[in-house]
Amino acid sequence: MKQSLDKGTLLGVCLALGGICGGLLLEGGSLREIAQPTAAMIVLGGTIGATMVGQPFRVFLAACRELIRVLFETHTDPQAAIRQIIDFATKARKNGIVSLEKEALAAPDPFLRKALTLAVDGTEPQEIRRMMELEIMLVEDRRAAESKVLEAAGGYAPTIGIIGAVMGLIQVMKHLENIEEVGRGIAVAFVATIYGVGLANLLLLPAAAKIKAKAQSHMKIAQLTLEGVIGIAEGLNPKLIQGKLEAYLDEKPTAVPAKNAAPKVAAAAAAEPAARS
Repeated sequence: MKQSLDKGTLLGVCLALGGICGGLLLEGGSLREIAQPTAAMIVLGGTIGATMVGQPFRVFLAACRELIRVLFETHTDPQAAIRQIIDFATKARKNGIVSLEKEALAAPDPFLRKALTLAVDGTEPQEIRRMMELEIMLVEDRRAAESKVLEAAGGYAPTIGIIGAVMGLIQVMKHLENIEEVGRGIAVAFVATIYGVGLANLLLLPAAAKIKAKAQSHMKIAQLTLEGVIGIAEGLNPKLIQGKLEAYLDEKPTAVPAKNAAPKVAAAAAAEPAARS
């Protein structure tokens, strides 16, 4: 697995911020008008605090780590995974499944390493499936809990922004004698609302959706790996295992017809009615 910066996430953030800031400038505004440290402190502090109150601390920390990982993308090639499993299946069919002991211990994917080790140790295929599906379910539950933390934070942020705006208006109302300062103060007060809505809709909620999407992709590779290891444990033909695993590919590999295949198919079709008669 290779890890690199997620270009889609970075491009999306840049487009969102660029569109908002560009629109502000086109309307004759200034970036200084929305650069308010006090509003940012209120929104960030209030959102983080409310989220910590509403979520278990361990899950909150895990969600923060996962939020950082949203900026990175793990490249997993399903076809490469299939080729690796087929190589294992071919070796196991020739030399026995015990011959995969070294490969099992050296497998870079922890899920594959555990499943293959169970198979080499002689664990029944049904038991391997039960154990590994439980692990898949637990990982999926963890990712769902982490995404819910970010969704909860995305719900709190706009409300905290409104609280910040109201606090700013309270301060403005103390100086009603100066109308110019009142107008300027009201404009500054609503910056907290911008921060709250922007934090929720530009970062927290999209990040929660990205975590779910990555979890689905990971689960798909895990299911593919499990089916391959189960096929190896059952001693299935490598070609049969390959046919099963290719169902997990988004783009099915196209089989190239062999030469003279068309005449053979026509001859078979012509022979079928004769055989029936």
